[in-house]
Amino acid sequence: MPSKTELVDLMVDDVLAGLVLPAPGQDRPDGWRAQLELYAVRVRSMYRSHPWLRHVSTVRPPLGPGMLAQREYVLSTLMDTGLTPPQVDAAATAVSTIVHATASLETESVQLERATGQSHDAWWGERMELWDEYFDVERHPSMTRLWHSGGFARNAAEATVEANEFGLHRLLDGIACWTASPGSSRTGAEADRARRAPGRSGGARPARPR
Repeated sequence: MPSKTELVDLMVDDVLAGLVLPAPGQDRPDGWRAQLELYAVRVRSMYRSHPWLRHVSTVRPPLGPGMLAQREYVLSTLMDTGLTPPQVDAAATAVSTIVHATASLETESVQLERATGQSHDAWWGERMELWDEYFDVERHPSMTRLWHSGGFARNAAEATVEANEFGLHRLLDGIACWTASPGSSRTGAEADRARRAPGRSGGARPARPR
């Protein structure tokens, strides 16, 4: 009989298999960015349909068909962007991390409101005494400035969604800038190591590749 951990792994992988992402050779949106945005939409929908996923650690994911298909899709979107293989892996991991983390937070927000029967705005409303009696505007000038300029005008749900989308889009912007930059295949540290590599001067033998 499988253990509880094994059963959870099977359940998680079964849900991941239901993401319905384009498999190799199937039609998909044009451009790597649109493909990753589709991935984000599908993951958010998955968490809404299976809110228990937010309690499952993704540090050691279930190594099943669903997880592998998800990973294959994300990697495939970045393979021809000009990134080096290690950078493709790093970018794919960064995208997956922020997508799953923010989807989990959105789900937790919805579940908390349902469990308590109280909206987040109502919860904050009950704590107005903090702002009226204890908030020191001189110690928190940035918060005060944002408040008076409308930076906190959205409700809690809107702010959560906007923050999550902002984070993903800026990450994709960063990848786009990196792939478009001349010489972007090397990081500054990689370039520095290359300049100092044995064999660049003095005729020393280059180090054996590992």
